[in-house]
Amino acid sequence: MLGEKKQLTVKRDLYADPTFPANDTSIYFNYCTPLAQFRGEISWLRPQEICSTPRLFSDKPQDVQVKQGILGDCWFLCACIALQKSKYLLNKVIPPGQPSWTDESYQGCFTCRVWQFGHWVEVTIDDRLPCLGGKLCFSQCQTEDLFWLPLLEKAYAKLHGSYEQLWAGQVADALVDLTGGIAERWTLKDSGRNMEKERTGMVLEKTVFRRLMNLKEQCVISCSVLNSRQGASELGEFHAFIVIDMLNLSKVSGKEIFLLRIRNPWGRRCWKGPWCEGGQGWSQLDPVVASELLSQIQEGEFWVDEEEFFREFDEITMGFPINEEGQLQSLLTEKVLFHSQNLFGSWVRGQSAGGCRNNSSFPTNPKFWLRVCEKSEVCIALLQKHRKYSPDWAGRIQNLTHLAEENLSLAEGIQRKNYQAVGLHVWKVEKKRFNLPKTLSAPPVVGTVCHSYDREVHVCCDLSPGYYLVVPSTFLKDEVGRFLLRVFSTGRISLSEIKPPPTDATFCEEFPAGEWETVQLQGCWKNGQSAGGSRNFPSFHINPCFPLSIPAGPGKSSVKVTLRQHCQDSKCRPIGFHIFQVPNSNWKPHTSSFLHLEPLVSCVPHCYSQEETHSEPGDTWTSIARGLLYNCDEKVIWNSQLSFWETLKS
Repeated sequence: MLGEKKQLTVKRDLYADPTFPANDTSIYFNYCTPLAQFRGEISWLRPQEICSTPRLFSDKPQDVQVKQGILGDCWFLCACIALQKSKYLLNKVIPPGQPSWTDESYQGCFTCRVWQFGHWVEVTIDDRLPCLGGKLCFSQCQTEDLFWLPLLEKAYAKLHGSYEQLWAGQVADALVDLTGGIAERWTLKDSGRNMEKERTGMVLEKTVFRRLMNLKEQCVISCSVLNSRQGASELGEFHAFIVIDMLNLSKVSGKEIFLLRIRNPWGRRCWKGPWCEGGQGWSQLDPVVASELLSQIQEGEFWVDEEEFFREFDEITMGFPINEEGQLQSLLTEKVLFHSQNLFGSWVRGQSAGGCRNNSSFPTNPKFWLRVCEKSEVCIALLQKHRKYSPDWAGRIQNLTHLAEENLSLAEGIQRKNYQAVGLHVWKVEKKRFNLPKTLSAPPVVGTVCHSYDREVHVCCDLSPGYYLVVPSTFLKDEVGRFLLRVFSTGRISLSEIKPPPTDATFCEEFPAGEWETVQLQGCWKNGQSAGGSRNFPSFHINPCFPLSIPAGPGKSSVKVTLRQHCQDSKCRPIGFHIFQVPNSNWKPHTSSFLHLEPLVSCVPHCYSQEETHSEPGDTWTSIARGLLYNCDEKVIWNSQLSFWETLKS
């Protein structure tokens, strides 16, 4: 009896998340999904109450299968496979060093990170998990004593507001959330019923598909069934699978046979095709070969040939490979996209929400300069922020007929509710001084073929050196929203925004009239690495450096530079900056150079304010300049943001 009381005391001391409690508010949104039938029956248990020896991971996490429960989140579970393919991503999403259930420091909490709108967001939960009959009722690993997957699913549900809001979604969105990268979608059909996909030019050719399968060990490949047919008749509609392997059996069969090994997140075999167990397809192979291939598949897996794959499945989704340094690799060439830049923007009604190119107001849309310094493979992605509309589950599920008439899956219907139809177009210009209406009336060098309700759209192409004008837009005029523009490239690039000067009265007098090019860069001072202190210290040269280039040309330009510190402890440090004129863009700072180099302009003495600004109206800078951020206290670490404004010459 005393032992029981002690155990109860330990349980009360374990962490209980007040923001995502163990009750129906964390499971349900409005009780209109099939989960509603389990209302009042779901209990919450900690892993040590579910099994005797819970573990977070297996010794070989890449060999562990994911298994879907009663929640319709196959799209999310398919994306979780990315963590099994990359140690970098696994450590990024599930930080190492978390206490296990056998540790004395175990507190009953778990932390993970999810990429959201440009940032890795940390999510902390308690480890109480939804169960039916004492067993997990949502996702789980095939090996039942492993808990990384259900805990990650809970963190993802918390981020969305409830488990129910994970019912139906896009594999591509989950892949971006778990990798911080980009995902590509193709349709596998070229029939008339999928004309919208055909118009996008994203019908996947078999030759391209075979080449992409070479990346199966590096990235997630998922395929989806949107409409029931022979093989998927038991599954119904709107289900996502994982492509595990592809084999060319031409040499052993005497004819061209490509077999694909597919995994069903349900964790059981329910495929009725010619290559199922006992199917007639195996008669085309030597019995020994057939027996060997059948012995390879685990519970929930099955084989299909290439023809059946393209006939039975509707679309395929792939995440861009990410190397162990966290850099994206091209799906087209497998080259590493070493360089990347991000900028946030928004469509504002009456100001910058100009709509698509059919509207005369299209030139008012947000505009960005992309400078490509060398011939590069470039990927430009437009990610729109969720409009925070609540999913109308009742209407979506009860009116599937309407969705079918528009050839929409449930997930696509939800996309239209939560996101705008957006597009992205890019024009090349000879120099910064150009005629905007004339440029925008010409065909772009690259662009999305149509506006899409996808959360993120992107274009990938080879670009020659020079300046490019990038214009993101919504399909309808005056549709408001926020977005993130991301650029990944094999070569050096710079991304900046073009916009009018601030309307704030305190800035109006400081900013001359006309459009301004703006650049925002983030950095930090780290103890022992980049916190070099002021020019009084010999370590000054290790401070962060940022390039500031003002091209030569007729007329004058005005430049305004602002350094803003982010003080996590609400205590501002003394800050300032210098701008040095340097010989060329390849010049690197070192001790001797800064000991004798005088700043072109300075913003000193160091001030304790949150923001420091220096303006140079009327000056024309024709060479490369670098701004040095620094801190007087070499032991302090904090984030900072450096902003440049430059007037565009008329």
